[in-house]
Amino acid sequence: MQESPTTEMAAVMPAIFFGHGSPGNVLESNQATKMWARLGAEFPTPKGIICVSAHWYTQGVGVTASKNPKTIHDFGGFPPAMYEMQYPAPGSPELAQKVVSILSEEGAVLDDSWGFDHGAWCVLKKVYPKADVPLVQLSIHSGQPPSFHFKLGEKLAKLRQEGYLIIGSGNIVHNLSVMDWGGRNSSFDWATRFGNYIREAIVNDQPESVIKYPTFGPEANQSVPHPDHFLPLLYVLGARLEQDSVRFESNYVEYGSLDMTTVVLS
Repeated sequence: MQESPTTEMAAVMPAIFFGHGSPGNVLESNQATKMWARLGAEFPTPKGIICVSAHWYTQGVGVTASKNPKTIHDFGGFPPAMYEMQYPAPGSPELAQKVVSILSEEGAVLDDSWGFDHGAWCVLKKVYPKADVPLVQLSIHSGQPPSFHFKLGEKLAKLRQEGYLIIGSGNIVHNLSVMDWGGRNSSFDWATRFGNYIREAIVNDQPESVIKYPTFGPEANQSVPHPDHFLPLLYVLGARLEQDSVRFESNYVEYGSLDMTTVVLS
């Protein structure tokens, strides 16, 4: 847990983990997307956004450095309208350099090849539809353990006190191989139990239980068969400040194995 700032408390931005679910949510007005829009209006406009998306899962720690990052359509089988969508938010070389400096010990580097993948823009198109807030993405280093990602969040926490919004985009439970496509409003028992375990650990400020999520047993493996969608949560929990309150939004599961929970620390 980070030390709380002593001044300018009103300027402190939240840290938010978005359960982003299907990219197709960007076309819908549903419980989750309405809440995303509400969050955008609830807090002051940030100076910039640092986004950790499940969909930039690679080797090393990269930070998007372009002034005008491209919109990446990294999905298949959706309506043509989705491939025409753009999210022309400006990049921020200044913020990117700031992030690289903070994470220098972890080997962070500027990256001009990546843009805004759907884990970022399909959510932010609802939160900040005008695409007028500077945005940088931080990659997930696939070769590092969960504790590494939590530590990066701890180091980035200071940026919240400078007016920057830190977000993670993924899902607490994300198992596409067993999804019940006929039951959008359904949850497998194991998915419910694992989600409740993680939410309870967050409420009790027990990040170690989240970092060591595999110790929950076989249901953790069912819920997180691959870590890419789970790890963004650890950046947000690492960025938690002492005075933060916690709340869960869109606390439900879709298609049996897709937990849509959004975690707001503010």
